[in-house]
Amino acid sequence: MKLRLPHRIDRYVARHVLLATLGVWAVLLGFDVILDFAGELKDVGKEGYSLSHAVMYEIFTIPRRLYTLFPTVAVIGSLLGLGGLAARSELTAMRAAGVSRLQIGLGALLPLALITVLMIGNIESIAPAGEQRAQMLASAKSGELIMARYSGLWAREGQLFLNARAGGPRTEGDETWIELQDVRLYQFDGDGRLRSLAQARTAEHRGGKWTLHDVERAHFLPRSVVVDKIAKENWNTQLDEQSLAATLAKPRYLTSRELSANIEYLRRNQLDAGTFVTTYWARWFYPVQVIVLVLATFPFAFASLRSGGLGKRLFTGIIIGVGYILAEQMLVNLSEVFHFDVRIAYTLTPTLLLAICWGWLGRRL
Repeated sequence: MKLRLPHRIDRYVARHVLLATLGVWAVLLGFDVILDFAGELKDVGKEGYSLSHAVMYEIFTIPRRLYTLFPTVAVIGSLLGLGGLAARSELTAMRAAGVSRLQIGLGALLPLALITVLMIGNIESIAPAGEQRAQMLASAKSGELIMARYSGLWAREGQLFLNARAGGPRTEGDETWIELQDVRLYQFDGDGRLRSLAQARTAEHRGGKWTLHDVERAHFLPRSVVVDKIAKENWNTQLDEQSLAATLAKPRYLTSRELSANIEYLRRNQLDAGTFVTTYWARWFYPVQVIVLVLATFPFAFASLRSGGLGKRLFTGIIIGVGYILAEQMLVNLSEVFHFDVRIAYTLTPTLLLAICWGWLGRRL
């Protein structure tokens, strides 16, 4: 019986923390979606953007919102779950039965660690795919251009389809332009037949004009194929920097593999990869962030929250979560300004939080 007692307590604690976490998640996600949906309603009726587009846009962004909200949700959920047990003196009873604080903490941490693994899988698969479809729906606000990101950058203008394997903004002095790498242009006729296929090493948008370099274009005639090779040519299109910015300038919507590829491309061409590097390492430190935030709540659950109510636990959780996020963002911004390794910022923030919570508050245990 004594050997089974810790396992039962683990499941009991995990169940309470999990239910509290799911409840908080549902509430915060609901508020987030409703507020954003209210903003989307003002665009309904523009061009081809309908109410169904707005609804589907919100649905497609839910996986990304779940990932973003979870660290804060984990803090509040663990505080509500453990705080509820503490308020009913159940934690005291567990301690009197010989269960250590470590055992109770592991029971609370287990369901949150499992959800963290699911969120990591989510941001590497479901969330980027959902954002791609959401951006396609959002493009209906502006009419003809339809943007997506799958196997690189895809864009459509009428019967012309563009695919670029990589690319991004480039800066030289005071001039900034868009450069796409390994570009393919598919031109179809009104019946859906492929008329021509052009491959270009790069495509540059400078001075309001597109220029293709090292172009090889195949024209598909009824009985033959004619291939032209051109070192440089102008490309007349309505695509501009603003049209491509939604896809190129949002590294937080890319998978880690895509982020790594963009970082390699930018560094190879001696370009600034700071935003992509920051987002890339944020993915690696995400589980650390969740675990540290949850560990930081334990002194509150075991000590001062014994006599506190729901409001006190909720307020404490929000303060810890928001304070941590703000401190981390400040250090990340400082790393970009003073050019030190962003991994230092991601390491220093959880270290400071644990030192404060377990050093200062832990003395009250």
